[in-house]
Amino acid sequence: MPADVRRVLEELLGSPTAPGGRLRAQVVAHRVSPATQAKFADLPDALDPRLPQALAERGIRRLYTHQRAAYDHVTAKRNTVVVTPTASGKTLCYNLPVLDALLKDPGARALYLFPTKALSRDQSAELLELMQQAAPQLGTAVYDGDTPPAERRVVRDRAHVIMSNPDMLHTAILPHHARWMRLFENLRYVVIDELHHYRGVFGSHLANVLRRLRRVCRFHGSDPVFIAASATIANARSFAERLLERPVELIEENGAPLGERHFVLLNPPVTNPALGLRKSYLSTSRQVASTFMKRGVHTIVFCGARTTTEVMTKYMKDLFRDRVDRRPRVVGYRGGYLPRERRAIERGLRDGSILGVVSTNALELGIDIGALDASVIAGYPGTVASTRQQAGRAGRRQDASAAVLVLRSSPLDQYLADHPEFLLDASPESAQINPDNLQILVSHLKCAAFEVPIEDGEELTSTGEGREVQPELLKYLEEHGVLRHTGGRWHWAADAYPANDISLRSVTSTNFVVVDTTGNRNEVIAEVDYTWAFTTIYEGAIYMVQSEQYHVDKLDWDRRKAFVRKVESEYYTDAQHYVKVKVLQVLRENDPAAELEEAAPKTEYGEVEVVRKAVGYKKLKFYTHENLGWGDILLPEDTYHTQATWFTVPDAVIESLGVPTSDLVDALIGLANLTHDLASMLLMCDGRDLGVVMGDRTREWFLKPTAPGAIQPDPPDRFEPTVFLYDQYSGGIGLAEALFPLLPRLLDGARDRLAACACERGCPACVGPEQEVGPRAKAIAAQMLELMRSAPREPATA
Repeated sequence: MPADVRRVLEELLGSPTAPGGRLRAQVVAHRVSPATQAKFADLPDALDPRLPQALAERGIRRLYTHQRAAYDHVTAKRNTVVVTPTASGKTLCYNLPVLDALLKDPGARALYLFPTKALSRDQSAELLELMQQAAPQLGTAVYDGDTPPAERRVVRDRAHVIMSNPDMLHTAILPHHARWMRLFENLRYVVIDELHHYRGVFGSHLANVLRRLRRVCRFHGSDPVFIAASATIANARSFAERLLERPVELIEENGAPLGERHFVLLNPPVTNPALGLRKSYLSTSRQVASTFMKRGVHTIVFCGARTTTEVMTKYMKDLFRDRVDRRPRVVGYRGGYLPRERRAIERGLRDGSILGVVSTNALELGIDIGALDASVIAGYPGTVASTRQQAGRAGRRQDASAAVLVLRSSPLDQYLADHPEFLLDASPESAQINPDNLQILVSHLKCAAFEVPIEDGEELTSTGEGREVQPELLKYLEEHGVLRHTGGRWHWAADAYPANDISLRSVTSTNFVVVDTTGNRNEVIAEVDYTWAFTTIYEGAIYMVQSEQYHVDKLDWDRRKAFVRKVESEYYTDAQHYVKVKVLQVLRENDPAAELEEAAPKTEYGEVEVVRKAVGYKKLKFYTHENLGWGDILLPEDTYHTQATWFTVPDAVIESLGVPTSDLVDALIGLANLTHDLASMLLMCDGRDLGVVMGDRTREWFLKPTAPGAIQPDPPDRFEPTVFLYDQYSGGIGLAEALFPLLPRLLDGARDRLAACACERGCPACVGPEQEVGPRAKAIAAQMLELMRSAPREPATA
């Protein structure tokens, strides 16, 4: 019998004499949200009579108020977005009006879009169960990359509700819309679940895919209503309207009941005051999670990176290996696992046979994983919205639940330690997209012309920027032989199939497969997308699946295959890479030319070329993280164009500092570390979407990681030390542009953080550990910021 979550929390956070009570001193905040009662509304009178009976068989005789509001809006043909907490019954908000319409008109069709294949299959099972109770003649089917070819025609011809994802809509449905005539002629509703997931480059692509979808629907004579469901974000209505380019009704008042919820922030203790070092956040997370699991509490542990997830999975399995039977009671879950393995894990979580799961944010989405009672978050996920999503994965029943966020030593996490109200009380972030990014827009113009010729004067975008550039882009594509203009229409003229070469989620759509050659098995055990290949499956790497270690013997880059064999390793590997940034065009600048402003930093925003190259890897021992050695990585560079904002330290400040160039470089490295974390907070974005590098403004000198003992190339005698903050997506997604006018606030915040940090010569909570940035980095960075702050600042110019 599992213990009550509140008792386990008392054990962890209780008096210092209680077992585990030593964590009490690490508690930064403990917020208890009391249970809330449900708010109900009657079933609509207009419902098809078969639906109330089917709902009653599932124990539903009334709706929550937000479910009734969604039904009323949708049946009145109003586009709707529902923004309520996890486990509040958002699925019924769209299933109910869709099923009602299908029962009244069996010829109608609906299209459901989910960000992942796992989520579409999970929701398909739930809808199918309700369909069988209300109308067995109706059908639903999943159409994704795992759908066998023999079933695809059946799906097209017979399914009333098609469950898919944006990628399949983009590559397999819209380009072949003639085969899908029955769907597009009768398409009544389009459902977009997990709307908040579509930010950044993925969302910018999806906005264009939806433009193409509406265009194909018009061609076939339909005009569907859009229904979206989202976790809480600050700009739900405006974001949905930007994505759909249509007016949207917002429903955000939750009518579902909630159990008592505990949210705890833990800050591991300082173990070395001089260096500002704290106890490992992974060790503390392991301690918290294992305490819950030992008491029978079903628990999920969230980790920020795939390698961290595998390492934590190993640690948890080591703890429980001799304590339970042979069934896997603790498992890992992340992108790259094969579909059959992911589905087995999801089933185990639903039926309770799996006690704990260690996951990346892959389980942050609304996949049904049963009733979990505790969520342990190892390190701040980067946004308030993600934190609340991960915390909300526990407590999907009305019982008490707990979420524990264990903070790292990074500046962002330590800011939360000092200001927990930012996380507990602040509004979640706004979701941002840029559908008119030129690179993205050009790609989808090609796809649109392939699907249906583009008429002269036809506007594929509803925004001013997109409308202005569309004629020029069409002429550009004609000049390159992609389009042909004749009879007042732009026709597809190339031989290639455009959608197949355009990935919605990354620079390239080509994945790598990981092949296990142990004992001549030659079995595919995982997939790795292009961007992760540089740092996970290089030759010599230890690649982990469910914490099992595999040595990468060979990487066939051209054939996109990594050949591995199973090993028992005492270490895991961590790739090191460097980044170079080349300024292509300055779009805005603030150039302090007057004498009184000579100490002010020069700030600029523009187009840049980013070159990323993995150069080596460290061998880190499990548990102690001791560096056991170094290896070289011999892979090509990854190059893309994006947007950046940067600031350059002026000569006057360098002369005032009067320090050796090597010390100046150390200070700039520390300042880059600090400004990156603060910038992600200032923009309220995920820090992984924003890159940072320190280098020379005018020369191609940038700091490169090297093997221990190797010589780091010296910077030029005279160089312009610059910190670049850039969008980590090809073409940019608007973060650098938004950051440019905020640079004065960013530098002031960095100065304040350095002044508030109690360490002597640098630590992970400010410029970085002294061992990495040098003993003088903190002092020089603080002096540099003070000198630049004292100078008057001039408004930015275009």
